[in-house]
Formats: sequence, C-alpha cells, structure tokens
Amino acid sequence: MAALANELNIPDLPELVRTFLFGQLFPDDDRDPAIISPSECPGYQGKISVYSSASSMFYAPSDPSGTGGMWREYIRATPTWRQEGPRYDCVFVITNPELEGMRSMDVAHVLCFFSFKTHTKRYRCAIVHWFDRIGDGPDEATGMWMVHPSFAWGDRPNITVIHIDAIFCAAHLIPTYDKIFVSPDIGPHNSYDSFCHFYVNKFADHHVFEIVY
Repeated sequence: MAALANELNIPDLPELVRTFLFGQLFPDDDRDPAIISPSECPGYQGKISVYSSASSMFYAPSDPSGTGGMWREYIRATPTWRQEGPRYDCVFVITNPELEGMRSMDVAHVLCFFSFKTHTKRYRCAIVHWFDRIGDGPDEATGMWMVHPSFAWGDRPNITVIHIDAIFCAAHLIPTYDKIFVSPDIGPHNSYDSFCHFYVNKFADHHVFEIVY
C-alpha cells in the first residue's frame, strides 16, 4: 500500500483505505467519515493487486448491441496506453440510487484500480478524484451538465477509494475552452488536469443519452 501511495503521489492512501474499509464493514454507521478517528477504522498493510482496466456490462438497447442486447465497455487506468502516454478514464458513480438520471450519479476520474483481501473477503476498488456538479441542472445553452474538479480544501484534490460496484459506466467530458489558444502539449492523457470546467457529454453514445438525462 505504501508503494502504491508513493507511485500515485497520494500520501494519505492508507488512511483512505481505512475509511473505505470502515464503510464496507459498518454500512449502517451514518457518521461522516471525516470525523471518525483513524483508530476506529480497520487498516490494511498486506499485498495488493493493481489492474490497468475494468469492464462494465449493462443492458443498452442500441444499434451496436441490438434491441435486447448487452453492452460491454472497458474503463482504463494505465500509465501507458498504445505508446501515447497514460490513460485515466472518467466514470459515472452511483451515489444516490433513490434519484434518477444525473442527479443519482457523480462523475469521477479513475486514478487506479486495485484489489486486496482481508477478513476472508476480496475488495475490488478504484481510487478516484471527484468532480462537482455546477448548478442544479444542465446548461441551458447546450443541454449538458457541467462539472469541475473537486477539492477537499485548498488545492488538495478530493480523492477517495470506492468499490467498483458503485461504477455505472464510462463518462466522457468535454473541456470548456477559453478564447486563448490551446497548448499543443495538451492531449487525451492530461486534458482532465489542464482545464477547470467540463461538459458531461450526453452525445457520447445512445446509452449515456438515455440514462444520464
């Protein structure tokens, strides 16, 4: 765990895993994880397995999968992708299943997939950097929701560990461009770190158009 924290430059990763485990082992505890003492959270210092991708399968009537077919997509989190630099995808995460559409989900940037086994159970997790929604509804001009990177305090990114079962499917974000020229150094591998605001692309595919809006 310490080696992964060092590689990802997330020094508090062991504490994030502690908070994750507390939520998994005590799901009925309604306390804010931020106020729970680290001594109350079960720790983990054993071996972990890191993965470069995860697959999501869901019912998605569309031309590629048919009217009653299933669709599988891969979500990547890898430091090397087709010799073109790293690739870290964004996803929709179910955070409030009682609501519908975008209001039931939040957008997150996947930084790593990993798993570990403790208390005779294997946990398959993702380390994510959250995005916050801008406003209470879609942008009037485009019809698309807008988000911006979330920060816990100051310039510290709001990063947590989640169970991959909370991930619904991949998300595609479009940067909001200013009037200045875009640097040629910005590419798919670093665009999520280079812009302040994004549109949640509802035209990415038929499935996203139907379930998000």
